[in-house]
Amino acid sequence: MMQFVGTGLREAVDVTAARIVGETLRTAGYTEAAITDMLGDDAFAARKKDLPVLLRRVPETRLGTVVRAFFLVQPVPTADLTKALGERGVGSLEAAGIADVGDEEIAVQMRILPVAGLLVASDDDPTHEDDELRTDFVAAYTAASRLTDSLTPRPEVERALDVGTGSGVHALLTAAHAKEVIATDVNARALAYTELNAALNGIRNIECREGSLFEPVQGETFDLIVCNAPYVVSPETRWAYRDGGFAADDVSQRVVTTAAEHLRDGGYAALLVSWLGFEEGKQDVRPLEWTASTGCDTWILPIWGGDPLTHAATWNDHLSDDPEAYEKAIADWTSYLGDLGVHWVSEGGILLHKRDAEEHTVRIDQVDEDDLEDSGDQILRAFESRAVLAEMESDDELLDANIAVAGPVRLELSLEPEGTGTIVMGAHANLDEGTHPDLEVSADMIEVIAALDGAKRYGDVIESVASSLDFTPAETQRLRRDALEAGRELLELGALCFE
Repeated sequence: MMQFVGTGLREAVDVTAARIVGETLRTAGYTEAAITDMLGDDAFAARKKDLPVLLRRVPETRLGTVVRAFFLVQPVPTADLTKALGERGVGSLEAAGIADVGDEEIAVQMRILPVAGLLVASDDDPTHEDDELRTDFVAAYTAASRLTDSLTPRPEVERALDVGTGSGVHALLTAAHAKEVIATDVNARALAYTELNAALNGIRNIECREGSLFEPVQGETFDLIVCNAPYVVSPETRWAYRDGGFAADDVSQRVVTTAAEHLRDGGYAALLVSWLGFEEGKQDVRPLEWTASTGCDTWILPIWGGDPLTHAATWNDHLSDDPEAYEKAIADWTSYLGDLGVHWVSEGGILLHKRDAEEHTVRIDQVDEDDLEDSGDQILRAFESRAVLAEMESDDELLDANIAVAGPVRLELSLEPEGTGTIVMGAHANLDEGTHPDLEVSADMIEVIAALDGAKRYGDVIESVASSLDFTPAETQRLRRDALEAGRELLELGALCFE
């Protein structure tokens, strides 16, 4: 039996009953694709004002009844939901603490969303406005959750840690490739949902521990750490999932530095945090300072950013229908940031790879949220290549290495007519997956990348391309310089790999 805390969650829930509910929802065809087909691409972003339209889109079918009850959180006739889930499924709803089951009607007490192949229960509810949310509100899968998911490397590991687990979605995702997952949260309600969600999905290798950030795992180390921190820099402490209760960006600093302390050698951390910039053009100084002595290779990936006014307006957009409240919030937030001397607020990922070495590498790459896809494999390749490059003492070692294209790399030449011919205006190599890095290269380097198959020395590939283009010795030397520079960059970005 699991102990649940807080209004809306039962004091004791039968794990077996929750597992049965999960099984029957899947059998009913309750998936992301089914909901999108039924309600449209924007269904998962629905708010209270959208309900009248969405309800009209729901068909009078068994799956429609399930969507009405669990996605739109509307009461449904008991007879209809029994047809959709069967008596066994409906009989398990109340025991699992998910719904109040009456003779005539069933009212689901929480929203259950199909997310990334999982079922995730939370306080997300399209019938509620933001100003109605409780302070210990638990979200399911926000935009920040998606970014954290996309930036998490997923090697097979022994022990993993999800810090500030919330609904437990990252613990659930990590449980598929870790033997043991520890999930921590200061919000007891979040841990209750995490345990319920583990049961809904038949997952048994997650342990929940209550406490702030890393306090519940003092002295322990992990192969993988994931954290979608309550990182929003604000004067508020309104919501546990958003507001960390620390001054400025201190919660993010603590997450980054402490995560490194809890990583085993060879371990990885994927941390979604924010940081402040106090001088124009130097907005990333803070994370560089945080990671300088962590014993980790670091990849800083700014995703969102804005000046204090933009930051305040973005995070208070839920008040935009109330001009007076919106204006007050923006004034309070900009005043707070102004007193701190903030020029810019950045939000994004900080990735760590613990490595035993005297010196560690760091790079910063801007990521476009709209382009971001699952980047786990790319991140692993990138850190592995950086470790190899860091140990090389000369260009000759790179020229002696066998290098291959590691993913779908798109090679592009931009041409423009001139006179009776054409001239090359630009050339790019773009990894068409993950963070979608794009690197401007020489036109000749396009030929080198296209010739990489991992079977030949990098230097031999360069010489072969130079020969096929009838290059002079000087031109060959230039191509070698270009290939060394671009090759390192593409290896560090995970677009190329060592064979």
